[in-house]
Amino acid sequence: MTVLIAGCGDLGTEAGLRFAAAGHEVYGIRRSPEKLPPEIRGVKADLANDVPEVPDADIVVVALAADASTEEAYRAAYVDGLRNVLDAVDRSQMAPRRVLFVSSTAVYKDAGGALVDESTPTEPDRFSGKILLEAEELLFSRHPHATVLRLGGIYGPGRTRLIDQVRSGKAVVPGQPKHTNRIHRDDAAAMIVHLATMSPDPAPVYLGVDDESAELGDVLRFLAAELRLPEPPVGSASDGGAGDKRCSNRRLRSTGFQFTYPSYKEGYRAILSGEGVRHP
Repeated sequence: MTVLIAGCGDLGTEAGLRFAAAGHEVYGIRRSPEKLPPEIRGVKADLANDVPEVPDADIVVVALAADASTEEAYRAAYVDGLRNVLDAVDRSQMAPRRVLFVSSTAVYKDAGGALVDESTPTEPDRFSGKILLEAEELLFSRHPHATVLRLGGIYGPGRTRLIDQVRSGKAVVPGQPKHTNRIHRDDAAAMIVHLATMSPDPAPVYLGVDDESAELGDVLRFLAAELRLPEPPVGSASDGGAGDKRCSNRRLRSTGFQFTYPSYKEGYRAILSGEGVRHP
C-alpha cells in the first residue's frame, strides 16, 4: 500500500520508517523534505499555507505540529494545515481506505483526577484543546469514517523536558497531586501504523496513552533516583499541562496493540540509557 504522511516531523518520520519497514511505499510532506531519510519520499509544502500536489495513497496520516504554543500557531497548523491536506486529497480525487489524524488528550478538560476515556465529553478550557477539537470536527465533516488518535504527552529521544528539569535543579513536585498521561514517541508511532493498517476498521477515536497515569511528583522523583540526584522540592509547580485527569487506553488495548514502553519507567530508562534515535 501507499502511505502519505502529512507532517513528517519527529513523530511522522518515525511512523513513516515503520510503514516502510512493513513494506509500504511512503511519502512524507514537510517544508524541508531533504531532511527525510531515504525510506520516505519527500513532498515539499508548507501545509499552513499550501495545498500540495500529492500522490494517490491508500492511507493518509495527518501528524501536524504547531511551531509555537500560541493560538495563532495552533490554528495555522491544525486547522489550516488539516484543511489544506484534505483539499489536496480531494483535488487528487483519491479515495484512501484510511485517514488518521493525530490529536491530543488536551481536548478534555481538567477532570480532577477522574478517569477519562473516549466516551468522556470533550469540553476543553484551553485554546490548544479547543483548536484541536475544531480540527477533529473538520475532519469528520469531510471524512466521516476517519480515525482520531488523541495522544498524551509525548516523550522520547529529543523530548526530555522533565529530565532536563531534574538535572538542572528546576523541577518542582506539585503540592497537590496531579496525574499526567504520557506516551513514548516510539509507541505513539507504532499506534499510528497499527490503527492505519489493522483489520477490522478502527473506531472513530482512540486515546494514545501508556498503562500508567502517574502523578507528576512520582515521575520527577523516579527521574531523580535514576539520575542519582536529590529529590525535587515540593512547591507551586507551573507545569503547563491540561489539568488533572487519568486517561484510559482500554479501547486501544482491545485492538491487540502491544506497548514497548507500558509505563514511564521503562520509557525513561530507555532514554537515559541512550536507546532510540531522534529524527530531524
